[in-house]
This record gives sequence, C-alpha cells and structure tokens, in this order.
Amino acid sequence: MFVRRNVTPLVPALLSVALLSAACADQDDAKSGPNSASSPATPHGYVEGATEAAEQQSRLLLGDPGTGDTRVLDLITGRLHDTAPKAGVTDLTTDGRFGYFHGADGTHVLDGGAWTVDHGDHVHYYSAKIKELGELPGGTGTSVRGDAGVTVVTAADGRADVRSRADPEKGAPGAAGAAGALGAPDRLPGTYAGPVVPYAEHLIGLTREGDAPARVVVLDRSGKRVAAPESACEDPKGDAVTRRGVVLGCADGALLVHEDDGTFTAEKIPFGEDVPKTARATEFRHRPGGTTLTAPAGTDAVHVLDVTERAWKRIETGPVVAANTAGEGSPLVVLETDGALHGYDLSTGKETAVTERLLKDVPDGATGEAAAPVIEVDRSRAYLNDPAGRRVYEIDYNDDLRVARTFDLDIRPSLMVETGR
Repeated sequence: MFVRRNVTPLVPALLSVALLSAACADQDDAKSGPNSASSPATPHGYVEGATEAAEQQSRLLLGDPGTGDTRVLDLITGRLHDTAPKAGVTDLTTDGRFGYFHGADGTHVLDGGAWTVDHGDHVHYYSAKIKELGELPGGTGTSVRGDAGVTVVTAADGRADVRSRADPEKGAPGAAGAAGALGAPDRLPGTYAGPVVPYAEHLIGLTREGDAPARVVVLDRSGKRVAAPESACEDPKGDAVTRRGVVLGCADGALLVHEDDGTFTAEKIPFGEDVPKTARATEFRHRPGGTTLTAPAGTDAVHVLDVTERAWKRIETGPVVAANTAGEGSPLVVLETDGALHGYDLSTGKETAVTERLLKDVPDGATGEAAAPVIEVDRSRAYLNDPAGRRVYEIDYNDDLRVARTFDLDIRPSLMVETGR
C-alpha cells in the first residue's frame, strides 16, 4: 500500500505554486528589462520539459556494484524505474539532481529527473524524465561537486575542470565533450588538495605548498583567484555545503568558509580535544541545507558538528555502520552492527529509540559488493538501504524510528543516494 508523505491539500498547493511562480516571474521580468515583457516568464530554475510540483519530488538512485544493475525509486509514486547497467562502479554520489556512478575508468552521469530550487523565502520543486547523460573522464579518486550553476570534477592528482550546468540540464543524451550532453570543460589553474566546491557563485579550493598546511583559495567561475582568507588545514579530508558555508575537514577539526556581502572568511572549528587519526571526521553526512553534520568517530562513536554554534560533540554509540541526522531537534540516527537503527538525543547523547533488527547481514564498509549501507535524510524521512535483503526502508525519525514504508527491489541496492532535495 502506498502512503504519501507530507500530503498538501491539492487546491491550496497548486495555488501556492502558481503564486510563487508568478512572484519569481515578476522578479525575473524586473531584472530582464523592457524587451522581456513580450515573452512569457518561466519560474526560476525551470528547464524545458520539467513539471513544477507543490512538494519535494524525492527519488533514490540505487546501484549494485556486483552486477552493474541500477534503478531509480520514485518516493512519491513508489514506482521503480529501470536504468542502464553500469559495470565497474564502486561509488555513487550526487549533487541533488545528478547521480555520479564512479568507476576505475570514469564517472557515468545519470539525471535523476528531480530537483529543488531554494530562493530563501520560497522553494520550487521540479520533476522531469530520467536520462542517461554520458561519461565524465577520471578514474579512482575523482570527485564531483555541483550547484545550480556549475559542476566541478577534481581528479586524484588535484587537477580540476569546471563545466556549465546548462548542457546537462537540457537533458540531451550524449558523450562528454564539446558537443556532448555534459558540455565542454574549462581547466582551473593549479592543483588542489581535495575537491573544489561550488559555493556562493564562486569556487572554494584548498592549495598547498610543499609540506605546509593547505590554505583556502576562492575563485570566480572562470578560475580567477579573487580571495585567499587566512586559514590553515592540515591533512584535509571531507567537505560539506551548508546554509552557513562550506565545511572542510582537517586533522584538528574543520574550517568553515563563509561569504557575507561578497567577503569570504575562513574560521577554524577545532575538535577541542586530541582526536587520533583513526577517529577523525573525514566523511560528513547531513540533511541537505542543514547545519548539523555527522561523521563516524572511530568504531563506537559519532562526531556531531553544529555549524551554527561552531561546536563539536562526540556521542558514544554502539559499533557504527552508518549515521546521519536532520538536525534542528531531530535525533541522531545510527545503524549499528546489530542490524538495528538507534536514535540518540543530540543534546544529551542518550539513546532515545531502537528498532528491531532490520538488516540481517551488515557489511563492514568494504568497497564493492560489500559496500556499507548508508542513511539518507530529508525534511521528514530517513532512508536505509538493505543490500542483502534487496530492499529500502523509509523511516519516520521523529516517531521513534518507525518504519513507514518498505520498498522491495529486484537488485541489491549496495549504493544509494537521494535526489530532488
């Protein structure tokens, strides 16, 4: 039985979409000048062929590294879409719309067909057809970061290319390159000590000279350096974009790069205690747009970073497989090696809920077929993939981790990301 989330009365919802679209159209007309008045305005973020909706159009992109099978699960309709097999994939990432299936020989790009455009005072939700877009060059160690304007591909050797989003958003399938769906790349100058991250209509990177700590540089979209705020980041690893800025993981904590009225600053958020290398925060997970980040702290605890308060907290748990949180009063959700989900209060660190055993076989985090499950979180639900059980669980994290829906699949969903957020 299909249970819809966040149901909004139909007429008010459609009226809301119409009013917000009109508001954006008026703003765009005002900016475009007199010649634009004769042509119909389109909602900001709209692309040809898309449909605007009154609620978030979430979808899960799923992959089985063992067989190469991939699927897209529409969380609004419950429908499972077949997509092209992708051999040799070892990792899957997303920028909120596009899925990046990483392999040793390149990165395949899939348009998940759902995205959100946030204007601050209101939000637009769109859906469109799912499309295969082609291959980006770059093997193991390549990272992809994107926003509404550009996509940046950073190779393992630190060289980075930037592409406009205009071509893939048009959705014409093709190979990467000047005539392909992914557009022609522009090479950024120099090399970088980690992924180059789009933020505030600029690009944030870390550069290093010799054995010195890495330092933040801010580039415009053409690659010109426009700022270098005072900073130092030893052994950088891990990054996340929040409403408060870009968080970059460092050996002694994190750097927060923030923009205010065109000025960029870099602020250190130290752990506040000695943290061994094996317990560092190196891979952040959070609700997109949220300001509370999580990362495993060794094997039996989770780091929680409150970006707003500039404060770290270590929460003692059982043996951690995956963790995430929506923040803002919601629990820390942890999959532990007992196969159950555990909820912890972010303020006190106390366990507040635990489910029955959901996963009978819990991988330990190795790559390939044994990739560890992940927890994806949005504004109302969390999603847990169960590779061995060939299913995905939808969790109401604000109702004692209640299992709201179970999606049975025809593949092992060892890789999973959520798009449309």
